[in-house]
Amino acid sequence: MTGIAEIASRVQDLHNLCMRPAPPATTGAGFASALAQAQAGQPGTGGGAGPTGADAVAAARRYLGVPYVWGGTDPATGLDCSGLVQRVYADLGVRLPRVSGDQARAGTAVASLADARPGDVLAFGHPVDHVAIYLGGNQMIAAPEPGDHVRVQQVYAPPTAIRRLLPDPAGPLWTTPVGRPANLGGVVGPSGLAGPGGLAAVPYGELFSRAGSRYGVPPALLAAVAKVESGYDPNAVSPAGARGLMQLMPRTAAGLGVDPMDPARAVDGAARLLAGHLADFGSVPLALAAYNAGPGAVRRYGGVPPYPETQSYVQKVQAALAALTGVGA
Repeated sequence: MTGIAEIASRVQDLHNLCMRPAPPATTGAGFASALAQAQAGQPGTGGGAGPTGADAVAAARRYLGVPYVWGGTDPATGLDCSGLVQRVYADLGVRLPRVSGDQARAGTAVASLADARPGDVLAFGHPVDHVAIYLGGNQMIAAPEPGDHVRVQQVYAPPTAIRRLLPDPAGPLWTTPVGRPANLGGVVGPSGLAGPGGLAAVPYGELFSRAGSRYGVPPALLAAVAKVESGYDPNAVSPAGARGLMQLMPRTAAGLGVDPMDPARAVDGAARLLAGHLADFGSVPLALAAYNAGPGAVRRYGGVPPYPETQSYVQKVQAALAALTGVGA
């Protein structure tokens, strides 16, 4: 009888591990990039008030592109649905049970999807066989199934359960509802940047500050892009034809209505471009990837595209941003 009970218990454990068959080996199109982002650092909790839903979303986005592996808990080799959720919350210092059925009972209940906030855990199935992290706007980040990878999806069915594990609601892109700067990899709100001195010593610092304030983009991010793109050279022209301080392609500059060789106009156009990418993707690395490779490529791969140039570019800008802010990227 003891052996039968042990077998039944193991069967239930396996059922809870997302009820998915073991997949074939896979590398995932954006795996290398997503893993590099995940290992670069953890999202902060800002101001000592504890992590928020915005932090959970930022942490989850670091794993975009990691391949689905049934039973996987290590992003270096792959994650399943509950492995992803457990890992994201572990990054924030929150311990969760391993399997989806138990995760669907953690925290506090949320009545409906209309009441859900970014960072909440969505559970699906009777019994629960799948979990994901809610992004807002009827979207979620999940490790869907064998042969797939961690990616953004539409919420495809009414959740069986919605659980809130963090007390603070997620706010807008740069600030929480109480006005505390949200932490996106060391970037602070549009009014300035972390660390002493601001951008006073940075070439064209006043242009970055003014455009950042106008469009809600951290000035330090604009400065970091300019440093990597042109080395702050307003006369730079790349072999591909990108021009000016922010290295805008002629067609992009025309669409923005700016002269790329005029520093003030180039920074204004680049700020508008980055603001749109940040709003679309909600992630600094993905916004940078879209600036370099185009938003279509980011959507196509569900993360930073597997282009060596783009992956290197994202890393270089994040390093420049860390140097400007004095905070690890």
